[in-house]
Amino acid sequence: MGEPGGRSRPDLNTRLARDAGIRVPLVCGAMYPCSNPELVAAVSAAGGIGIVQPLSLTWVHGHDFRNGLRLIRGLTDGPVGMNALIESSSRAYHDRMVRWVDIALEEGVRFFITSLGKPRWVVERAESVGGIVYHDVTERKWAEKAVDSGVHGLIAVNRRAGGHAGDRSAEALLAEVADLGLPVVCAGGIATPADFAAALAMGYAGVQMGTRFIATHECRAAGPYKQAILDATEDDIVLSERITGVPVAVIATPYVRRTGLKAGPLARRMLRGRRTKKLMRTLYAVRSARRLKRASLDERGTHEYWQAGRSVAGIHDIVSAGDVVRACEAAVLGGAATGGSPPV
Repeated sequence: MGEPGGRSRPDLNTRLARDAGIRVPLVCGAMYPCSNPELVAAVSAAGGIGIVQPLSLTWVHGHDFRNGLRLIRGLTDGPVGMNALIESSSRAYHDRMVRWVDIALEEGVRFFITSLGKPRWVVERAESVGGIVYHDVTERKWAEKAVDSGVHGLIAVNRRAGGHAGDRSAEALLAEVADLGLPVVCAGGIATPADFAAALAMGYAGVQMGTRFIATHECRAAGPYKQAILDATEDDIVLSERITGVPVAVIATPYVRRTGLKAGPLARRMLRGRRTKKLMRTLYAVRSARRLKRASLDERGTHEYWQAGRSVAGIHDIVSAGDVVRACEAAVLGGAATGGSPPV
């Protein structure tokens, strides 16, 4: 594999693969509310790595955190990771995240993806037992802060991602952070085996997929949510401020269009205020967590509040999560970056 930012024949033996102890450098990104244990386990069992999202595991899918990890371990002996969202508006949430990280380490988790804030404390805990930490970044300044905190790799979240998307293209973001000396994972816009192989050929150490894994048999998202992903085009993905106060990629359903994409005037003022920002984000988080949970599990499809990235353009069927991983592996072994790709 060539230097980051250059193109070469893709190779599965990347830094991510070695850091995570996996055969295929493919991450099933942590998704609230869609990361149920069966999905996480299926990706790890197939040779990639599934990432536990703690609130999905506990609040959405109803598992005690430790017991949920043990359930996943009973389904696969492949490596499993955990997502730690480390910027918090409350001390109670921070303390709970610390407990979750400690439990994960006790249960043998050795790969972590951190989001927001300074991940130093996660790095220190993980490194004490030989663990690895990659950090979500959307631009160079956040990548530099992550490097200063001692992380081992970067998850480069580009403008085609679901969730909190960045504003750079995959190519531009890689070029922006490639000289920092860490492996970089492409997050955003990847749905097909050919996409996967092309990202590796570009110089990425791996790929993180989210939306593609929602449209799988193992994901417990409701049928209408999965069908909306199959039906959506890239132009149907819009950015809404009404989930967390900052833009989040969602499908432009009639409900989303009716309620609007912008935060209200009062909310915008509070989000800009130094003292009121955390309060407003907490209010958004509580309200949106309930709404997203209800929408993701509602088989009637009456809520239509569904997160997704622009990779919907390449998703046309519901398949098994393991088939997604195996097709990406075959795309590289078969040279799909320069030709066709196996179906998925």
